[in-house]
Amino acid sequence: MDMRVAPTETTETATGPAADDRPPFPWKLLMAVLLAASLAAIAWWMSRGPVISVVRVTRGGAAEIVYATGAVEPETWSRSTPLVRGRIIERCRCEGKSVKKGDVLARLDDKEALATLNDLRALEEFQRREFERQSQLLARGVATSQAYQRAESDLARIHAQIAAQAQRLEYFKLLAPMDGTVLKEDGEVGDMVDPGTILYRVGLEKPLWVVADVNEEDIPRVQVGQKALLRTDAFANQVLPGFVKQITPAGDPVSKTFRVRIGLPEDTPLRVGMSVEANIVSREKQDVLLVPANAVVNNSLLTIENDRARLHKVETGIRGTGFVEIVAGASEGELVASPATTNIKDGSRVQPLLADPDVR
Repeated sequence: MDMRVAPTETTETATGPAADDRPPFPWKLLMAVLLAASLAAIAWWMSRGPVISVVRVTRGGAAEIVYATGAVEPETWSRSTPLVRGRIIERCRCEGKSVKKGDVLARLDDKEALATLNDLRALEEFQRREFERQSQLLARGVATSQAYQRAESDLARIHAQIAAQAQRLEYFKLLAPMDGTVLKEDGEVGDMVDPGTILYRVGLEKPLWVVADVNEEDIPRVQVGQKALLRTDAFANQVLPGFVKQITPAGDPVSKTFRVRIGLPEDTPLRVGMSVEANIVSREKQDVLLVPANAVVNNSLLTIENDRARLHKVETGIRGTGFVEIVAGASEGELVASPATTNIKDGSRVQPLLADPDVR
């Protein structure tokens, strides 16, 4: 039997050059290119200069103000205080009510003072009888005129002491000093109070004014009749009107302030005792060149021309809290750095960042 084995057929697949024969990927070259591109981008970006915020010089109204703080008070009112130390035994409980001059508002314990008065009256009776006895003895010639005069003097002295003690008894009463409304009542029955303690405030509810303190360096700019703009926490979203009504002739050398009274209109919503911040308008102009206050440094403006900073000296006028008037050295529409910065030199390249897209 003839058995033949068929030859095995092998197939070779062409796979190209071996892996070890491939050239390496140029990673170093790629990194070098990327680094160079990054450095070029950074250099280009840095050549543009720092980013600064800019605004445009505009026109508007400018006002020079004087700042003051104070409180609302009635124009006509009075404080009631005891003249002696004592314990409150009676109150009128009339806060917010109308009273007449002389009405009793409160009473202090006067038992001790009353006992002293009764003791003096008893002594008065004794001295009166002694005086009558000396008068009879002198008429009969059995007493000297000296004894008679002594008895007369003692009786007169007791009369004076009784009058003084009777007047002192009135000090234990607090009386209304004027016709008006009891604006505030302090103290309770049983409280011990000292002389000078304010227990009652009586006055007229209208008209009102603000009694404010102004620094002595600002008082030369304040004049009677000037407009005032008032703010208070009770009406946070409102600016309330007023006007300078009085300026005290003498200031306080300790606090270095002058007292200014700002009149209020009849329909003002302010109430007695409210704390108030006042902006007194000492000078006002319309249609002037304005820039933000933080754009002016050492009477200079940093303007932007073709992405370069230019330092210009300017003449300023009214300085407000937010804006400064430019009298000379700038023109309407110019771009200025706001806030200005001292680390940018004249001629430096900058990148202006505009708050309003229409500014450019």
